[in-house]
Amino acid sequence: MYLKRKIAGISKLILFGSALLLTACSANETVVPGPVPMQPELPAHFPPIPPSSDNPLTEEGVALGRRLFFDPRLSANNKISCATCHAPEKAFTDGIALSTAGVSGTVLLRHSPTLVNSAWITNGLFWDGGSTNLESQAFAPLAAHDEMDQNLVELLEEVKADPLYVQEFRRAFADTIRSAYIVRALAQFQRTLISTKSKYDSYVAGSGVNFSADEKAGLELFSQFCNSCHTAPLFTDNLYHNNGLDADFSNDAHERIYMGRFRISFNPADLGKFKTPTLRNIAITGPYMHDGRFSTLEQVLDHYINNVKHSPTLDTAVMKKNGTAGIPLSVQEKSQLLAFLKTLTDSSLLRNPSFQNPFN
Repeated sequence: MYLKRKIAGISKLILFGSALLLTACSANETVVPGPVPMQPELPAHFPPIPPSSDNPLTEEGVALGRRLFFDPRLSANNKISCATCHAPEKAFTDGIALSTAGVSGTVLLRHSPTLVNSAWITNGLFWDGGSTNLESQAFAPLAAHDEMDQNLVELLEEVKADPLYVQEFRRAFADTIRSAYIVRALAQFQRTLISTKSKYDSYVAGSGVNFSADEKAGLELFSQFCNSCHTAPLFTDNLYHNNGLDADFSNDAHERIYMGRFRISFNPADLGKFKTPTLRNIAITGPYMHDGRFSTLEQVLDHYINNVKHSPTLDTAVMKKNGTAGIPLSVQEKSQLLAFLKTLTDSSLLRNPSFQNPFN
């Protein structure tokens, strides 16, 4: 009987000790919380953001993507970041017609487009739609010799050598650092670059902001001549159009880069067609067009008024009623349209602390 009680007592001590040991181990363990879902707030006149089932927005993923976006270690010479060509103060453009900022110093053949509201682009990125989504798009500038020229294996080694990155990737993706997670994080950050707070947005929302007479007249002209391609509220249809910049698209140099959407589709109907850029923040995202050929908005409107060139794929939106090319605008109407376009500037976007360089 005594032996049974002794054994029972020892068993209780063992169980009690085990419980203490487990409690101590649990207390010393570093528990990594799961990523917190993020849902950007949108005004009522905006469409919902298309969901990304394989890369949903999270606070941790966006924060990591922001750090990567501004990190020059993503380039081969450790001098160029994504922000080099997509600066927040320029609405995520670079203000240059054709950049030479890449590792090679070679003049690029395309103008750097804005990244604003790219969360809604679901039918191809780049000027010809050569990339299917923001994740795949990121690989192109990372690897391109004339852009960041980065070896992905070397990039992984550099990022893994940073203890903070190791921790941030673990929090965002519950895994070790992989190249797929780098582009996913970059894509998440870019999907938060949303512009919804321009004077136009306040006017549409009825929040007490009024348009001037010229701005109202410009809005009417815009609705008549521009809205079919630059559809509100995103001010783009995210499609491809030939807007009469050139008449000949037979130049197949540089992997057919001058041939527009045809470069990707091989459909003759796509010759000379390029992605419709958003007009949001258009007053500060010049130069304009896929090759940055126009320095000012005045030059852009002069093109549509007087210099549209005929070709078989020319869009009917830039045709006059009598079948001739061009949009009929008087000098006064041109001024009014310019006044409206300037209401699309979102100053809060340019200085949003969530979009600034975290290394500063």
